[in-house]
Amino acid sequence: MLEKLGAFYKEPPVKETIQDSEKVDSMYKHWRLRIFYACFIGYTIFYLCKKNIAVALPGIMQEFGYSATELGLLGSSLYLTYGIGKFVNGVLADGSDVRKFLPTALFMTAFANILFALAPSVIGMLGFDTKIFAMVLLWTLAFLWGVSGWFQSAGFPAVAKSLTYWYSNSERGTKWSLWSCSHQTGTFLSFILAGHIAAHFGWRAAFLVPGTLALITACWLYDRLRDRPQSLGLPDVEVYRNEPVKVKSEAEKKAEDDMTYVDIFKKYILCNKTIWLLAIAYIFVYIIRFGAEDWMIMYLSKAKGDTLASATNKIASLPLVGICGTVCAGVISDKLFKGKRAPVNLLYLVGVILSIIALKFNTISSLDYVIIGLLGAFTYGPQMMIGGLCAVESSSKKVASAATGFTGTFGYVGAFLSATGTGFLVDKLGKNGVENWNGAIYFWLASGIICLIICTILAIEEYKKDKAKA
Repeated sequence: MLEKLGAFYKEPPVKETIQDSEKVDSMYKHWRLRIFYACFIGYTIFYLCKKNIAVALPGIMQEFGYSATELGLLGSSLYLTYGIGKFVNGVLADGSDVRKFLPTALFMTAFANILFALAPSVIGMLGFDTKIFAMVLLWTLAFLWGVSGWFQSAGFPAVAKSLTYWYSNSERGTKWSLWSCSHQTGTFLSFILAGHIAAHFGWRAAFLVPGTLALITACWLYDRLRDRPQSLGLPDVEVYRNEPVKVKSEAEKKAEDDMTYVDIFKKYILCNKTIWLLAIAYIFVYIIRFGAEDWMIMYLSKAKGDTLASATNKIASLPLVGICGTVCAGVISDKLFKGKRAPVNLLYLVGVILSIIALKFNTISSLDYVIIGLLGAFTYGPQMMIGGLCAVESSSKKVASAATGFTGTFGYVGAFLSATGTGFLVDKLGKNGVENWNGAIYFWLASGIICLIICTILAIEEYKKDKAKA
C-alpha cells in the first residue's frame, strides 16, 4: 500500500530536452505564469481554512461553555502539527510531484475543516451526558484542527519547490515576494468571509464554506500545476535565462548527481551553518510577527486605552501595509542589490526595531495606524526572506522544500514562544495583579535586536565569500 502511494506521488522523470528555442520560450512563458497564479490562489485558499478559527471561537465558547484555556488547546494543536509538519512535509515534497502533492494537501485540509463543522452533530448522536459530550467534543475538535494544521503545513514546501525551479535567482526575489502576499491576502479575506458567514449562519458555516471552496480549488490546482520544467522537456531555468548562479565544475556536478538525497540533505541542511543561523533568526522573526498579530489588540486596549473597535481598525493596517513591505523586499533585493538578500534583511530589521520603539513612545493615537502598518511592512519582509528565499538559495534545489520546512519548524517554535513569552513577561513585570504591557514591547524589541545581530553575521559571511570569489 505504501509503495503504491509512494509511486503515485513520485516526482515525474526528466524528459529529453526540447531543442527548439522558440518552443522552449513559448512553453516557459505559458507555464511560469500559470504555475505562479495557481500557487498564489491555492495558498490564499489554505489561509481561508486556517484563520477562520479566530472568527469561530466566540461562537464555540458560547454554545458549549468552554473556557479560554480550553479553547487555547485548539490553537496549540495547529501550531504543534504545523511546526513539525513543515519539516516532514518539506522532505516529502522534494521527491514528490507538485501537481499531486499540493492539491492533496489542500483537499485534506478542506476535509478536516468540514469534519470540524460536523463533529458536534456526529458526537451528539452518541448520547453522551453533557460533561462527557463537552470533553469528547473538545478533544475531537483539537484533533481535527491538528490534522488540518498538518496538511496545511504541506502547502508551503510544495510552493517553495515550484518557485525555486521555475524562477531564476535574479527574478526569484520579486516573484517570491509577490507570491508571499497570498499570506496577507488570505488572512484578510478569511476574516471578511468567515466573519460575515458566521454572523449570518453560525460558526459551523465558517468552516463548511471555506472547506467547500478548498475542495473545488484542489481539483482546479491539479489541472493548473506541473512539476519541474525538466518534467516537460524544458531546460533548467538558469539555462533558459542564460544566467548560471553558481558555476560548478563537471566533477562537482557529477559528484552531486551521484549523491543520495540523504547525503544532499546532510550537506546542505544538517551541516550547513548558514541554514542553522537562518533558522535561529527565524525564531525571532516569528516572535515579533505573532506577537503583533496575536497581542496587538490587547496591547492597544490595555496600554493605550483604545476601544476594541479602534484597536481592531489599527491592526488592520498590519497585513495591508505588510503586502507593500513584502513586495518591496523582493524587488529591492533583485533590482538594487542584484539578488543579494542580506542587505535587505538588515534594513528591514532596523525598521522593525524603530517601529517597536515608536509604538512604545507615540502618544498621538492616529499615528498608531502608520506605526503598526510600518511594523507589518518591516516584519513581513524578513518573514518572506529569511525562512523562505534565503533558505532555498543557501542550500540546493534538490532540497529546496526541506530547507524551507526546516526553517519553518523553527519559525513555529518562535510562534509558541511568542504566545507564552509575551503573556509571561506582561504578568511578570506587573505588580499587584496589574499587567505591565512594557513586557510585550521589551520582548519584541529584544527579539528584533537578536535577529539583527544574527543577520549581520550572515551578511558579513556573504561579503567575505563574494570578496574571495572576486
